[in-house]
Amino acid sequence: MGLVYFILIGLVLATVCTLLILRLKKHNKKLVKLLEHTNEKLERLQIHFGRFTPEEVIEHLTDSDSAYQPTMRSVTVLFADLKGFTRMCDEMEPSDVVGILNGYFRCMSQVLSKNHGQVTELIGDGILSLFGALRNNPWQVQDAVMAALEMREALEEYNKELKDRGFPELSFGIGIHKGRVLAGVMGNYELSKFGVVGDPINVAARVEALTREHNTDILITDDIKNDLDDRFILKKMPPLLVKGKSEPITTYTVEGLKKK
Repeated sequence: MGLVYFILIGLVLATVCTLLILRLKKHNKKLVKLLEHTNEKLERLQIHFGRFTPEEVIEHLTDSDSAYQPTMRSVTVLFADLKGFTRMCDEMEPSDVVGILNGYFRCMSQVLSKNHGQVTELIGDGILSLFGALRNNPWQVQDAVMAALEMREALEEYNKELKDRGFPELSFGIGIHKGRVLAGVMGNYELSKFGVVGDPINVAARVEALTREHNTDILITDDIKNDLDDRFILKKMPPLLVKGKSEPITTYTVEGLKKK
């Protein structure tokens, strides 16, 4: 009788353990699915967040307990703007305008990223890109001017695509300047972004506007010219006054690279 009793107790315990194991496995499967779903959501969030904030900033925020504190940095500013695009928009379907603009932004962003530039703002059809804003870059001036030349080539290729699709070609102006700016994550709890504040931003935009006066596409300032190596072919342009400056600004158009 005692042996039978112990056998029955053993069977009961084995059954209970089996049920517990099955229940735990079922629970674990739910946990695994929940973790997989959460991970997918986090990956999608990072992808979408990366469309609005430089990837290096995202990595800094996720790896550090502190925010990306604004700090004064010496940066090179590249401002690009499409010429005559507003007038073009009035003559096209909105969906076509958005498609053309998105394709343009994609091409230009790839070139800028390749040359260590961070696209900080998309302002209408304008692009504000910074070199050396997230970390020190002793070659930031060379990178920015090289990016501008490659943007010129990329636009030529993109225009071939637009022409094949029956759309008008695009043209842009690029202004490049350098100086000290306040750079970092700015905003409030509802809306924050990586941004920059400082006069060099305004100067780069003013220099870009001079491309229309000088009938060219890429202009740099003296501050950029003085830090460039001798690979680049430059042509000095007549000094012109710009808004916000009491003295005329001397600029140089970048014609290309010298042949080796």
